[in-house]
Amino acid sequence: MRKLFKHLKPYAATIAAIVVILIVQAYCDLSLPSYTSDIVNVGIQQGGIDEKIPDAIAEEEMNKLLLFVAEEDQQTVLDAYEKKESDSDYKYDGAIYVLKDSVKKDEEKSGKVFDILGKPMLLTYGFESGSDTTKKMEESMKENMISSIKEQAEKQAESMQSQMTDEQKAALAANPELAKKQQDEMQKNIDEQVKKIENADIFEILNMIPDEQRADVIDKISEKMDDMPDTMLEQAATSYIKETYSVLGVNTDKIQNRYILTTGGKMLALAFLGMLASVTVGLLASRVAASTGRDLRGKVFKKVVGFSNAEFDRFSTASLITRSTNDIQQIQMLAVMLLRMVMYAPIMAIGGVFKVLHTNVSMSWIIVLGVILIVMVVAVLFIVAIPKFKILQNLVDRLNLVTREILTGLPVIRAFSTEKHEEERFDKANRDLTRTNLFVNRAMTFMMPMMMLIMNGITILIVWSGAHGVSDGQMQVGDMMAFIQYTMQIIMSFLMICMISIMLPRAAVAADRVDEILTSETAIEDRKTPEKLGENGKGEVEFHHVSFRYPGAEEDVLHDISFTAKPGQTTAIIGSTGSGKSTMINLIPRFYDVTEGFITLDGKDVRTLTQHDLREELGYVPQKGVLFSGTIASNILYGNPDGSEAEMKEAAEIAQATEFIEEKHKKYESPIAQGGSNVSGGQKQRLSIARAIAKKPKVYIFDDSFSALDYKTDVTLRAALKEKTQDSTVIIVAQRISTILHAEQIIVLDDGKIAGIGTHKELLKSCDAYYQIASSQLSEAELARDLNNENDGKEEA
Repeated sequence: MRKLFKHLKPYAATIAAIVVILIVQAYCDLSLPSYTSDIVNVGIQQGGIDEKIPDAIAEEEMNKLLLFVAEEDQQTVLDAYEKKESDSDYKYDGAIYVLKDSVKKDEEKSGKVFDILGKPMLLTYGFESGSDTTKKMEESMKENMISSIKEQAEKQAESMQSQMTDEQKAALAANPELAKKQQDEMQKNIDEQVKKIENADIFEILNMIPDEQRADVIDKISEKMDDMPDTMLEQAATSYIKETYSVLGVNTDKIQNRYILTTGGKMLALAFLGMLASVTVGLLASRVAASTGRDLRGKVFKKVVGFSNAEFDRFSTASLITRSTNDIQQIQMLAVMLLRMVMYAPIMAIGGVFKVLHTNVSMSWIIVLGVILIVMVVAVLFIVAIPKFKILQNLVDRLNLVTREILTGLPVIRAFSTEKHEEERFDKANRDLTRTNLFVNRAMTFMMPMMMLIMNGITILIVWSGAHGVSDGQMQVGDMMAFIQYTMQIIMSFLMICMISIMLPRAAVAADRVDEILTSETAIEDRKTPEKLGENGKGEVEFHHVSFRYPGAEEDVLHDISFTAKPGQTTAIIGSTGSGKSTMINLIPRFYDVTEGFITLDGKDVRTLTQHDLREELGYVPQKGVLFSGTIASNILYGNPDGSEAEMKEAAEIAQATEFIEEKHKKYESPIAQGGSNVSGGQKQRLSIARAIAKKPKVYIFDDSFSALDYKTDVTLRAALKEKTQDSTVIIVAQRISTILHAEQIIVLDDGKIAGIGTHKELLKSCDAYYQIASSQLSEAELARDLNNENDGKEEA
């Protein structure tokens, strides 16, 4: 992760913008469940009425409410409203109480009024709608009042009886009709009161009873309602408000439709904004990841181009290709997912938890359970799959290596009829990679059904638990729906993080492999304060007691090599196979650096020059001709892109390439396939030589570059080259004596040491190693002639 963030650092500003946009997206996504809950709870169940207390109420309804309000709180309610005899906004004839704006805008004040009116609105709505509970309460109150009237009548009769004198009692006894008349009047009075009570509603009854008695009744009712959930009070209050608005002539259907459409419009706007944020984040994340991949590929390529042969020996070509393509692709994919998902997941998780705690705390344990189950599943997969990720990239390396070897060596494979063996070798590498990929993919395939099972199980658990809450009045249906959505968002956030944690190891391995290239120390580097070659330099190359051994080798390949290659002369190097010829000339352009001694160019140590300045003075032709895809012209002018057409044709003519070029339909614009596969070995070699000639260097280096040419072409080319390079230093590595016969200086290498230096004729006489090479290639007559010419020259001297 640290290495990945290091590569993302240049895009810190864009990443900060992504974080801000992700917060906006999370806000949109987290707001949608709340609006869904509002549509269900308020829009459907509450008819679009979202206020807790009525904005306007008829005087008659207000009086009913105040019957259930304690005397000390009635003034608070009346102060919150402004009484109007009429209001044009409502179709109602009569006085109306309108809620003051100061109370409507102040949540604290409106909340205080709701605390007072909550239970009264529930009771009023219940009594008006005739619910079973309120009917029972009404009947109970009537029975109590009737019983109270009868008890009072009996007590009154007894009191009157006790207060009568003996004379009054005697008079009544003497006049039974009078006594009966009094009893009938009393019973009639009781019957009238009972009938009045039986025909009266609860509000008339409450008006009948004294204030103290009414207060006691209200207190008892309130005590019974103390355990009632707030949600039930709010729902009842909403229902009461709806009925109140109906009394005022308000179109409640219009209110409901307007609320649903308004809330739905907000949801659409949030969904569109969330979509826009998601698309923007995806675009920015893709650009950052693609730019990171581009930068990494550029850095890796620049680093690899600067590698010496020692680094190429350490990293195989197949591995470098894999690291530059597949590994960087893995990093790029991870970068996208980090910016798009990993950074989004914690924002969603934190926001979801915050929303859940404000929706229903009692079911938060379900979220904890879901997260624990997901972490357990991912942990199991993590333990099982991670070891496979670590070897996956190595298997990709192996497959690339085998494929490259087979495709490169296809002619040899066919020549030796080993197609079957190579097919088996490829199949084994392919099967190993496929087997590992299948294992990882099956593990991932197993994960998704498990995650869906957990998520669906959590949903069922929420519905089961939430249904009890809805039944008990502790929550509403919309709240349960919102809780489900928040829970899924939280679980999905943790799921995204866990999925990334599984993908991370493979990308981490890829990042390590790429970083291994970027942090590798190049054996050959330019000095911080390099020297400059003089403008009058001629290209003199001199070896000063040079020794060299390959990195990690135990013995030197070259031992104490000293010689000077002068301008205007040809210096040839010859020796048996493995004597160190190619190694020696590879030291001049600093493909390797010397182990001991030093090499100078025009008196300057090549190690003190920049590699660019040094190689600008050299025209190098490798042993195996290398061409690049393009045209013949682009290949010849590869080292001198600003060269003229005349210079190009001159170089081709000296290299004896004109003949086959002119035969082609497009001549110099004829295409060259990758690796020069559409030209022969000799043609490829001549174009490589022409490329070096067109550069016009001070020093020509030919690493056995004439071996692919026939004798006639060889002689003609060297003659033309001799005339072209009269002022240049020419160093030729050759296997054929005929190629170097006329060289001014021949260096004979034997087992990494100089066995002799001189001309052809001098070495025949003085160097046994050279004589053995010459005798294997020249006839006895030619050897005798050259030796006699040497002796004649000495006698004349």
